[in-house]
Amino acid sequence: MAQPTVNLGTAANFAILAGSGITNTGPTTIKGDVGTFPTTTETGFSTVTIIGTNHAGDAVTQGAKTDLVTAYNDAASRIPVTTVSGDIGGQTLAPGFYNSSSSLGITGTLTLNAQGDPNAVFIFQIGSTLTTASSSSVVLINGAKACNIFWQVGSSATLGTGSTFQGTILALTSITATTGAVVNGRLLARNGAVTLDTNAVTVTICAPTPLRGISLWEDS
Repeated sequence: MAQPTVNLGTAANFAILAGSGITNTGPTTIKGDVGTFPTTTETGFSTVTIIGTNHAGDAVTQGAKTDLVTAYNDAASRIPVTTVSGDIGGQTLAPGFYNSSSSLGITGTLTLNAQGDPNAVFIFQIGSTLTTASSSSVVLINGAKACNIFWQVGSSATLGTGSTFQGTILALTSITATTGAVVNGRLLARNGAVTLDTNAVTVTICAPTPLRGISLWEDS
């Protein structure tokens, strides 16, 4: 049975959304909005290029954080169809809802195959941590779109050096993108911080509803 998408509400506009601050090192490019609340500290932003709006801790950010909580709880409460565990690198997965009761890792290449369905949804429910190895990648084939991929993480996520990641991370605690990691999607940390280091993070939103009319951010 096909999974409905996770409704992010106003959090869909955010490439980076944190609960306890955002820290950056090196030249980072963010295509999408940025915000953090209730801790509004943003460090190292002199080398960040934002194609979007830095809302810091304003009312827009606070509304997006409320929507993030709703989206996180939705993903966390669904009944999984398939169990995965350990390291899922090297596998090819079809659309569906996957559950790991503890940690999940990606080494090498994980391929997500939409099987020709442009609306195919992939949801990963992870009990504790998500960790991707250096130079690992998530590859999308046969119509898979980053805007329809969701990673609900029960604690924190770490993206390895030089890795390429697809989809929206909804982490209960923190998210760390190490040096050179590239993200097509969103880094949304409910309670903790988001840490960046020379990254490129680009919001993807499913057509036909482009984000603020900027087609660059659409998944097609």
